Amino acid sequence: MSSSNDAYLDAIADASPYPYWLEGVDIPDSNPTLVRNTSSDLCVVGGGYAGLWTAILAKERDPSRDVVLIDAREVGSAASGRNGGFMEASLTHGVANGQQRFPEELASLERLGLANLNAIEAAIGHYGIDCDYERTGVIDVATTSHAASYFDELREDHAQLRHLGQRVELLDRGAMQDQVHSPTYTGGLWRKDRAAIVDPAKLAWGLKAAAESLGVRIYEDTKATGVERDGVGVMVSTPLGNIRAGRVALATNAFPPLLRRLGHYIAPVYDYCLVTEPLTPAQLESIGWEQRQGLSDIGNQFHYYRLTADNRILWGGYDAIYYWRGKVNPDLESRPETWALLSQHFFETFPQLEGVRFSNAWGGVIDTSTRFCVFWGTALHGRVAYALGYTGLGVAATRFGAEVTLDLLDGRRSEATELDFVKKKPLPFPPEPFRFLGIQATRWSLDAEDRTGKRNLWLRFLDRLGLGFDS
Repeated sequence: MSSSNDAYLDAIADASPYPYWLEGVDIPDSNPTLVRNTSSDLCVVGGGYAGLWTAILAKERDPSRDVVLIDAREVGSAASGRNGGFMEASLTHGVANGQQRFPEELASLERLGLANLNAIEAAIGHYGIDCDYERTGVIDVATTSHAASYFDELREDHAQLRHLGQRVELLDRGAMQDQVHSPTYTGGLWRKDRAAIVDPAKLAWGLKAAAESLGVRIYEDTKATGVERDGVGVMVSTPLGNIRAGRVALATNAFPPLLRRLGHYIAPVYDYCLVTEPLTPAQLESIGWEQRQGLSDIGNQFHYYRLTADNRILWGGYDAIYYWRGKVNPDLESRPETWALLSQHFFETFPQLEGVRFSNAWGGVIDTSTRFCVFWGTALHGRVAYALGYTGLGVAATRFGAEVTLDLLDGRRSEATELDFVKKKPLPFPPEPFRFLGIQATRWSLDAEDRTGKRNLWLRFLDRLGLGFDS
């Protein structure tokens, strides 16, 4: 019989190592593999949110444009179908990161981010996408788990967001407990209209259906193996057929880029999460959470969590794992030691849920950059464009990324393309072994700051380089 000290291990013992979102009955039929040469006006490489939005917006802008989208697996099978389902308006991975890197443009970026979220909500309605969309906002939570005084950071964010005209509420300990009951909570910042929660897989499948309704040709199990100049266009190579396209949009995110130089700017990082069994009415009452906001604690190594449509709790984050040489492999989607750590943290946060078990535990790879938000560029004399580096906050930002990608391909000037946010690239990561050693040193230092409240020499050095980092 297990002791109460290791009950968190029993909670994950029977968890299915498969994404909860991908077990539904709504999985669409697979599309064929490309087996012959073809041509198109635009070829989109990648069938996640970034690629789907690019294809949809391209057809909305010009219905006569012939668009082909290819994916190495199934549409939505990677990060887009297995993330936490947080849809944030921020394009800069939070106002603090935006202030640090683009202070002169922050007001514009926050405005554009909200317009982007509104446009997504409108598209969900227009295309009839059933994805359990709830615009509940999100609360950044301060807890007793950290020695650092992160509540002061919430005060600063609150003041800045109010200055930008946003609807936010600073919650002291009592007000936070009124929203969600946890003995670890000391306060929070509720950003009320700038975030939503969704079923991420249903969103991806709904976007696939929308793209096909507009005439986009989608091929699955079709891996792009190369991209090169081909006369006045571009040739995209796949194992069984090539695509001759006038323009190409690359939306491969964490996977090895077709343009080799882009590998210096992104690092694939694995993130892991759990989902509980459905909570009973009594269990729900014990935690409150009547407004169903998304929640995220604010340490360097943070947890994100939310309620699903059937009242499970998705609980993820904290460990962000970079593997040697940026390895990407389906085997890495399983990491029992991280699942155990997450389970332990879950019951420390919600001890009143003792006895709850987790039904699913999984992982997935995301792309990060040294500025922790998306960046853009072009290649092959402007015939190829890309957007990469969303750093785990791409559920909404990918639509904005797609708009800018199309602007670049079409040679269209817009408010966004005139911003340094779009024009400038992040600093590249160093080569191995320095990349691996640097990331490990940073993870250790961030954990130390959470425990001690002190930022060590390594983190202060990164700050001077403009590489302030969180998980």
